[in-house]
This record gives sequence, C-alpha cells and structure tokens, in this order.
Amino acid sequence: MTTIALFGAGGKMGYRLSTNFRSSPYTIRHVEVSEAGRERLKTGLGFDAVSADEALKDADVVILAVPDTHIGKVAESIESKLAPGTMVVVLDAAAPFAGHLPKRPDLTYFVTHPCHPPIFNDETDMAAKKDFFGGVKAKQHFVSALMQGPEEHYAKGEEIARIIWAPVMRSHRVTVEQMALLEPGLSETVCASLLVVMKEALDEVVARGVDRQAALDFLLGHMNVLGAVIFGETKGVFSDGCNKAIEFGKPVLMRDDWKRVFEPEEIAASIRRIT
Repeated sequence: MTTIALFGAGGKMGYRLSTNFRSSPYTIRHVEVSEAGRERLKTGLGFDAVSADEALKDADVVILAVPDTHIGKVAESIESKLAPGTMVVVLDAAAPFAGHLPKRPDLTYFVTHPCHPPIFNDETDMAAKKDFFGGVKAKQHFVSALMQGPEEHYAKGEEIARIIWAPVMRSHRVTVEQMALLEPGLSETVCASLLVVMKEALDEVVARGVDRQAALDFLLGHMNVLGAVIFGETKGVFSDGCNKAIEFGKPVLMRDDWKRVFEPEEIAASIRRIT
C-alpha cells in the first residue's frame, strides 16, 4: 500500500486532489496549515488534517499541492525528513524549472500538469460541459515529466497523476524544460495574452456601438469555426477576404520577433516573475 503525504490538502488545488483520492488504492495523509482549509477538509470530505511529521513518517510519495511561490519553502522545511527514494510530486513546472527543489539526488522528482478539457470535445453531459477546469466531470489530457529518479518511477508517478487529473484521456511524457515551454510559454504568455486582446477587441466594438450580446455571440461563434479550421478539427479553407484580413492583421497585431518568448532566457525570466 503506497502512502502519500498530501501538502496543501485543503487548498484550492489540494481539495480537488483530496476529493479524487477518496476512491484510490492509496493511503492519504492530509496536511493543511490553514484553519479554513482544515475545516473545509473536515466538513466537505470528512478528513482530519495531520501534522507534517505524522504525514511524512514512512511516506512513499509527497505531493506539494501548494502555490508556486511556496513550493521552495515547503520543500526546504521537509527535506531532512524525506527518506532516500521518496517521490516528490509537484503540480507545475515553474518551481522545479527555477531550481527551488532541494539538491537531493536520492529523491525522485515527478512533475505533472493538466491540459484542461479541450475546446473541441465529445462531452454530452451538461455538468461535464461546464467543468472548464477539469478533474471533476470533464475528461482531459495531462503532461508529466520525470525530472530525476529511476526510470521505473515514471510509471508510478503517472499512475498517481491519472487519479489526480481524472477523468483523463491521453497522458503525454515531456521534460521539465518542455513543460515550461508549454506553461508559461504557450498557454499563458501567448494564448492567455491573445485571449485578453480578443476581449479588449470585443469591448472596443461595443464601445463603437455594437450590441454587446451580438458582438459576443459573433466572436465566440467565429472562434469556434475558425479554430476548427486552423487546428484541423474540420476540413475547410478560409475565404479570400479572410486570408487577406489575416495577411494584413497579423503584422499589425504582432511584433516580428514575437517568437522570442520561447527562447530559454525569456522562459526563465517569466518563471522567475511567478516564483
């Protein structure tokens, strides 16, 4: 029986994990320092939080479900209590990439992160359609990296990750460096920024007199069909007018050197800002 010490068990992410682990084959020891989090665990799931020392005793796996800015401090505080061979699971690449985990070559570091439910999906249940984050009703893919440790530990970490992010579809193996390219690079620096620009564009056409609901319906519908064509979800081609608009619009909206956000120094700087 694998014993898991779950740190931050009553927090935003930790509570999700605590919920998903209820029917798992693992023994879970819940660690939560905040009174609100401890009460949430007890009231919502019927679990009592334990001390870090109690949770770490003979633990096989330690999951740090705490904010990126706290991972280094929490890891440092428990380092001396981790036996050789212990697997430490982190739910985001930022802190590991930034070097905030203890220099302990005798520990296994496993990093995993959800892709979140895809825009193009086969969900038919309304609760699943409304589960935008994932890990409750909607199916999602996830990525994982074995940062250090014996190769056989990857399968062990992936098995745990499948429960953490359930219900799941595809599991992708990447490196920590590749995960950092995906986030913050692809998902936040690029995708989130462009979505914010689209929201600002929506506000602009509304300010110029278009009914807000009409503008929103128009934008979201076009995001659906344009995205389906661009990403190969359906066969189709754009009109000559659309292609001309893209040809003109892209250089107006984007700097010529925008892909520099994926350069190693830019990724490192972005991660430094959030950790």
